[in-house]
Amino acid sequence: MEKTAELDSLTFAAMLRQGAVALGKEKNTVNDLNVFPIPDGDTGDNMHMTLKAGCAALKDNLGTLSEISAAASSGMLLGARGNSGVILSRIFAGLAKGLQGVIVADTKAFANAMASAVAEAYKAVPVPVEGTIITVLREGAAGADASADLNHYFETLLSAMQISLDHTPELLPVLKDAGVVDSGGAGLLCIFQGMNDALCGRISEEELAPASTPTAPVVELDKFDENSTLEFGYCTEFLLRLMRSKIDLETFDEKVIIDYLNQIGESVVAFREGSIVKVHVHTFNPGVILNEMQKYGEFLTIKIENMSLQHHQSVNQNNASFKKPQQPYGIVAVASGEGLINAFRELGTDEVIAGGQTMNPSTQDFLDAFSRINAQHILVFPNNSNIKMAADQAAELYDKADIRVMPSTTIGEGYYGVGSVDRSLNDIEEVVESVNEIMQSVSTGMVSTAIRDAEGDGVTVHTGNFVGYYGKKILSASDNRLEAAKALCERLDAASRDVLLVFFGQDVPEEEAEKLVAELTATYKNLEIMLNNGTQPVYDYIFVLC
Repeated sequence: MEKTAELDSLTFAAMLRQGAVALGKEKNTVNDLNVFPIPDGDTGDNMHMTLKAGCAALKDNLGTLSEISAAASSGMLLGARGNSGVILSRIFAGLAKGLQGVIVADTKAFANAMASAVAEAYKAVPVPVEGTIITVLREGAAGADASADLNHYFETLLSAMQISLDHTPELLPVLKDAGVVDSGGAGLLCIFQGMNDALCGRISEEELAPASTPTAPVVELDKFDENSTLEFGYCTEFLLRLMRSKIDLETFDEKVIIDYLNQIGESVVAFREGSIVKVHVHTFNPGVILNEMQKYGEFLTIKIENMSLQHHQSVNQNNASFKKPQQPYGIVAVASGEGLINAFRELGTDEVIAGGQTMNPSTQDFLDAFSRINAQHILVFPNNSNIKMAADQAAELYDKADIRVMPSTTIGEGYYGVGSVDRSLNDIEEVVESVNEIMQSVSTGMVSTAIRDAEGDGVTVHTGNFVGYYGKKILSASDNRLEAAKALCERLDAASRDVLLVFFGQDVPEEEAEKLVAELTATYKNLEIMLNNGTQPVYDYIFVLC
């Protein structure tokens, strides 16, 4: 095989796509590397969707290696899902930073970019934990030999990553107890194995085939006819490539663009990655904006949608209108299941993002939700520890409002947190402090079905058992769902609480849920119990105690 001395943009783009292909084949295996015995493993899916978003951003716009890596990084930034996806996006952001200005990279240049990727990955995690994806990346990069060609570098990189991955259970007891290696590290290794395949020319025609053209959305033309009035303007989105022929790329400040957009439009989200500026804006005059933007560059993509038509088509989906006056506070929450989504809306949530365990929303999903809220301060309730990093990343990108990502890791904390937002207060710090205090008083327990045998916290779990747990602590297990649920309430010390909210899931008959509440009412006579049909997936029951 001919050795590769330098990496160009075409090869790197193929490597990214092949990495996505490789992970796509193994994502379920990565998902199954789950230390908890319920179906909440979605690391493979999150990393795959994140990497696919990076590949989609490439399209056919091949430039230098620097430009390609920056475009992929930008796509992953917006498409990042779950903690593993956010970390993956930061890894490739670091790689892009290390390749900035590089037309083609030799082995030493790529190794330096990998060092930049390691630094960015560690910065992305508030409290770095060894034995995870960041360890596999760091030890892989440290063990790679950059003294020869790129093929040799990748061979030694993969070998070092595999050794590191195999060692993760020794660094994290929770992995050793579950008999698995770190799922994020396994996903990363899979990606780099695919990248190496492409570097070595191992790509099939089928794997390189472009994705099929998406089906055009159905437009209800009669909702905006020749007598209609344009009430809400146009949702305008585009990618603008800044051109050296029009500006000085090194000294150009994208604030010029952002300031102009804020003057002529609303709900502006704009940021720069390398020579590409991504823009989202609501305006009545998209043509004027497009003409102005061509002073600085040329368009890579453009999407313009009539929001008056969108408003009529989705009037029942709680979408905010274009002309809605600014409010002091807005609320975004994440929930899964029609019943839970409606429950959050009834509490006054402005935007409910459909998502949760096994279906984590992306950074772009949060940005879109923020743009639909006209508020000075926006409080975000992720309601899942695996969603918070994507929310944090979106908060850093959004500059049209003060975004506060609340530390809600469960539906229960989010539900009481949203309900406690006092919109009459003038001080946002006072609002946040009050919400946090309420959330700390809430305990949330869940009942789900075990997908494998497990032993933990003195409880033996068999595949198919119903498992009751609090956080990552198993509190009950039984082959009878009601028995597991009742035991969970007892272990949560329900007798010492005042209120119990019971949300039953999509697979639970209402008669069973009513029977459970009746039995709990008889047991806990001083406990006020309220039953709600959450229709949530994954969790048969969610108990919220306060």
